[in-house]
Amino acid sequence: MKNLLRQIPKVDEIIRHKTWSELTSYYPENILKTSLRSSLEELRKDILTGKITSIPSIEKIIEKVESLSKMEVSPNLKRVINATGVIIHTNLGRSILPESAVDAIKHAASYYTNLEYDLEKGTRGSRYNHCIKIIKKLTGAQDALVVNNNAGAVLLVLNTIAEGREVIISRGELIEIGGSFRIPDVMKKSGAILKEVGTTNRTYIEDYEKAISSATGLFMKAHTSNYVIKGFTKQIGTEELVSLGKKYGLPTYLDAGSGLMFPFIKGSNTDEPCIVDEIKKGIDIISFSGDKLLGATQAGIIIGKKSFIEACKSNPLTRALRPDKLTLAGLESTLILYLDEKRAMESIPTLKMIKENQTIIKNRARLLSNKLKKLTLPLYVETVPTESEIGGGSFPDFKLPSYAIAIKPIGTSIDTFEKRLRSLDVPIIARIEKERLIFDVRTILKRDEVDFIRGIIEAASNINQ
Repeated sequence: MKNLLRQIPKVDEIIRHKTWSELTSYYPENILKTSLRSSLEELRKDILTGKITSIPSIEKIIEKVESLSKMEVSPNLKRVINATGVIIHTNLGRSILPESAVDAIKHAASYYTNLEYDLEKGTRGSRYNHCIKIIKKLTGAQDALVVNNNAGAVLLVLNTIAEGREVIISRGELIEIGGSFRIPDVMKKSGAILKEVGTTNRTYIEDYEKAISSATGLFMKAHTSNYVIKGFTKQIGTEELVSLGKKYGLPTYLDAGSGLMFPFIKGSNTDEPCIVDEIKKGIDIISFSGDKLLGATQAGIIIGKKSFIEACKSNPLTRALRPDKLTLAGLESTLILYLDEKRAMESIPTLKMIKENQTIIKNRARLLSNKLKKLTLPLYVETVPTESEIGGGSFPDFKLPSYAIAIKPIGTSIDTFEKRLRSLDVPIIARIEKERLIFDVRTILKRDEVDFIRGIIEAASNINQ
């Protein structure tokens, strides 16, 4: 053991090696030296525990250093292949942006912009003006405001309109969104006072009216975007809430959630609110997300009566919630696509995936399955029907018929193979059903297919090791 420890190459000897100098062209020297120290320390531990009985060559040690250094400098946020079948996958970055939005973001990132400069007047401008015109045109709202996400929009609206006052909302609409954030908690932080009415499954307009007091500041309706209550149920519609608000001179607010701009899923029997239709019903203010059904960048979009939007704009919280130039560039370019519904359906990946033709998905699944079968890998591969989800807290009870590649590894467990897929340079994220890995082709991008096949080969190539 002592003899082996003496044989470990000295640090100076390793650094003088020609292979080391090649690494310095790709990795910072301090990272390389830290990785070298870690490698040598690990080598000493392996000797002392009897794990190894010979000293690796300097070349092998440097290979280990390169591997560790690569991990150190690799971005933590990386591209993955979404084979889960969940289109708006919250954990995987939600909506894929249209090409025009990607180009707009790249342009905004590469050059100076008129973010807060009025080109016509030659004076300081407002970043909030860039998307307002197109939002007003698409929705018919009097005014609009963009913040960094919809949770921020809810916080801002409640704080602006109802700080220190009661907000009346149905008990069945006290939703919890991702990460355990709940409407009551957001309301508390806003300074508004929650006043829930009705029951979980049934709430009537009379419940709202009976709850009105001198402390009432707002009627709120929250779309239950991530769950559905069925059976013996009753929730009031926007029109009823608007009528009650007018009767008592109280403002009305709808947290619409996902941002459906037009009802492109015909006959789906869902209650997903269409933003344009909700504005026509006369509600005072609406907020919704930019990166869900809208298919744009993460943003919270607030629309409605001008007086309420102006009040939100002047709230000091707005600065803390403001979007950056990249968000605005991606959002505006996506919204422009909505000027033509047909163009939007063809160009916005989220919408296109939802409406993708089943035959096309089936043919792609068969083609990819056949490619894998021809490689004689230790895998059982077949094409199977499955169901996709829209995700992102949208259409929670709605399934899309789809097709998938089902893979069962031979010689290892499903869990081990799935872990290998997650450990790839381009990780592949799938789901496990009935002792098989299911790769729903609906969410595998066409440009992902080469890396998908390559990744399956790599994960299966050393399956018995």
